[in-house]
Amino acid sequence: MRSNLCWRILVAIALLMCLLLSGCAAASKQFQGDRAYSHVVAQCELGPRPVGSEAGAQTAEYIMEELTSLGWAVQTQEFVFRGVVGRNVVAVQGRGPVVILGAHYDTRSLANRDPLEPTSPVLGANDGASGVAVLLELARVVDINRIGLEVWLVFFDAEDQGGINGWPFSVGASYMAQQLAVVPQAVVVVDMVGDKDQRFLWEGYSDPELLRRLWAVAADLGYDNFFVSENGSAIMDDHVPFLQRGFAAVDIIDLDYPYWHTTEDTLDKVSPASLERVGRVLQKWLEDYTTKALRSGRGRRRDRAT
Repeated sequence: MRSNLCWRILVAIALLMCLLLSGCAAASKQFQGDRAYSHVVAQCELGPRPVGSEAGAQTAEYIMEELTSLGWAVQTQEFVFRGVVGRNVVAVQGRGPVVILGAHYDTRSLANRDPLEPTSPVLGANDGASGVAVLLELARVVDINRIGLEVWLVFFDAEDQGGINGWPFSVGASYMAQQLAVVPQAVVVVDMVGDKDQRFLWEGYSDPELLRRLWAVAADLGYDNFFVSENGSAIMDDHVPFLQRGFAAVDIIDLDYPYWHTTEDTLDKVSPASLERVGRVLQKWLEDYTTKALRSGRGRRRDRAT
């Protein structure tokens, strides 16, 4: 009798330990705003990061090292524009329909909206570092085996020089979209997503159906005060070159950011809580994608784009 009792106690303890360990594992897979914010800090410590700069190259190396350590297959895509070498960083995991999530890592060389220092460079804590930080933390937490997708995390260079010395916006994204040989099921760009006073509207060029799906995920998470289902302004950003190829693409961006393209776009303007909301929306959207979207017939990987 005592032997049976001891055996039952040991089994109960083992089950309890399994539950505790699985709970810890689940918690470790939850997107953490503080972790994302640490990536914002790391980028800003390098200073302004315009395309072609040493700090920009260091940022690309930082991104690649972080992704490689997390088990992502990482490659770069180099291009030249007006004699300046740019470099997109592309990380891939999983198998299935292709979904692209993107953010630019370069910062603007001139703070042309700054009333006092319009010729100084922009640090880009929000406009640049915040989107990168969200994708790097997402790379840590997303369960690729669960979602049944081929996920591309793309870090674009040369987005933010538009209007300076004849440069357009989104040079790196345009190059990638032109070279893309697969048809992505969706392209989601995150830009200026860390603002403490966060409020996302539907960006005007973005694919309406994809916007509604993402905003519905945000509402399910209780974030409908931050992801507001109202039409907002349109802006040239890294999603547009993909829309021009006929792909479903959206831009998650808070355009009501008073420090945009000024020297005041600094670390104190970025909130871990804001980063966390965006990251958890993307994580849940990815994890729900197979169940909801692919059952409707969008689950097959298409032929290569022409």
